[in-house]
Order: sequence, then C-alpha cells, then structure tokens
Amino acid sequence: MQHRELGTTGYDVTEVGLGTWNIGSDWGDVTEEEGREAVRAALDAGVDFIDTADVYGDGASERRIAEVLDEEGARDDVTVATKAGRRLDPHEPDGYNHENLERFVDRSRENLGVDSLELLQLHCPPTEVYYRPETFEALEELKDAGKIDHYGVSVEKVEEGLKAIEYDGVETVQIIFNPFRQRPADLFFREALRRRVGVIVRVPLASGLLTGQLSADDEFPEDDHRNYNRDGDAFDVGETFAGVPFETGVRAADALEPAVPDDATLAQFTLRWILSFDAVSAVIPGSTIPDHIRQNVAAADLPEPSAQQHELVHEVYDEHVRDHVHQRW
Repeated sequence: MQHRELGTTGYDVTEVGLGTWNIGSDWGDVTEEEGREAVRAALDAGVDFIDTADVYGDGASERRIAEVLDEEGARDDVTVATKAGRRLDPHEPDGYNHENLERFVDRSRENLGVDSLELLQLHCPPTEVYYRPETFEALEELKDAGKIDHYGVSVEKVEEGLKAIEYDGVETVQIIFNPFRQRPADLFFREALRRRVGVIVRVPLASGLLTGQLSADDEFPEDDHRNYNRDGDAFDVGETFAGVPFETGVRAADALEPAVPDDATLAQFTLRWILSFDAVSAVIPGSTIPDHIRQNVAAADLPEPSAQQHELVHEVYDEHVRDHVHQRW
C-alpha cells in the first residue's frame, strides 16, 4: 500500500488507515478482544495510521490501541491521531479553553502511554470555536509544552474546515467525504491542497450504506448510533449514514453498483474513489471484522476510477442524495 504525506506534519501514512470509533462505542456490543483483534488485523495488513478519540468508549479505544502497539512492538512504526473536546458537558464553545484541553490531552497521553500526542484534533466543536483564536493559541501552547506534536481539527461542515485552515498551526482536517457527501471536493479540497493541509476522510462508507450490504428493513441494536441517532438525537446526524435518510441511501447504493468493477465490492470501489482525489491524505474506514479490514486495505490497489465511473457517481449523487446533504454540510 502506498503512503501519502499528511500535510506538513512530516508523517507519511498509508492511504488506508483504521478508524476506531467501532472498537470503543456506539456500534453495538464489541468485546475488548474484538477491539484489539481489529487493530492487530490492520497492522498485519500494513496499516500504519490509526485514528481514535478520547470519548470512544470513554478512553477504551485509546487504551486498546496502546495495548496492541506494545504487544506488537509497533510504537515506532505507527502514527496515532486522537481527538479531544467531546468530553465537555455541556458541549459549548467556552469549554474549548486551555485548562480543559490540557486536561483532555493529559488523559489521552496516559491512555495511549505516550509523553506527547502525535496528532491531536479538536473533535467536531461548535462552529463558533473556529472563530475563537484563543482556542488555537491554547493548542499552540500545548505544542510548545511538548504535550502534542501537531494539531488539527475534525469538522462537520465545509465552512468549518475552510475557517480552520486559516490558522497557521492547523496541519490537518478530518472531514466526511464519500459518494454521498461530495461537497468538500468543490472548494475545500482545492484550498487544502494550496495550503498543504492534510485531509483525513472519515465516515467513508456512510455507516455501512456504501458497503452495499444493507437493506431497507435492516434493524440495528439499541446501542448502535444507526438506531438512536438517525434524527440527530445524540450528535450531528451527518455522522450517521452521512446524513442521508436510510431508505434513500439504500436505493442510492444500489444505483452505484454498475460502477463497481467485477473484482471489487462497493465498499472497495468507494474507498478507491475517495483516494482518487489528490487532496486526500488518508481514508479511515472502521471495522471490527478482520476480513473487512483486509478488504478495505486491498481497495488501495484497485485501478483509479475511470471518467465514466466518476460520472455515474455524480449522477447518483445528483438524483438521490444532493438535496438531502449538499447545503447542510
């Protein structure tokens, strides 16, 4: 698997990384060993970029990653990015101050067993935070103190990403991008390239819709966000099925099937489509099934989508999805 530069961080990371929301919480019942095995499977497949957050399982995801890296002796071979801010209760702009951020950073350093976090990202803060220079000054101070090496942001909206990269210290932006969420490619990608900002793509498979394995009558466990957050009751609805109404997403996924090569799955085609955009540094699908993780990694070796395949993806977006998501995020 090829590597790409992660902005100006100096890290070269695998094109396909591992997102670890699944191994912490909000995706149904996942045992500790299943979580650790997912990390092992990613490492065995060649992945050297892992994304996590302090709220995934209240730190469980961070701790499981640390355990596997230690047992595999892979500390020096893997870049780990984590996120902070969502532990705030209430989750309000005023909470993104130096005191709270340092407290969150110290906890993540302990969970991950490191002196300094390689990449800290603000975890989808309220939009107002991006208009508060003092928050980014606090991040710079934590960097100067040797507690973080680099920092970036994880955003919900294109507007937030564009505002964030006006701050010189922001080296990465994590954003939702997939065939059902195409707006970042309009302007944000162009600006990120111009400023040499690393782009980390999350929710690439739209919570499973873009695997092609879901049907309209599927049901999900009570503790799975695909059950309890369909209307945004717990957090931004764009994190669940990329904000697309479930039944609409199932139909749209079916409409994409003609674009999928004979020797690939819809999930693999989707990941390769995302990687065909030069602005993307890494895509971070999450799974707790080792075979799925290996299939995700293999997607990087598919041929680049043709002009005809890109055209079909845009046609499906325009017909089924655009009205639901384009101006919202």
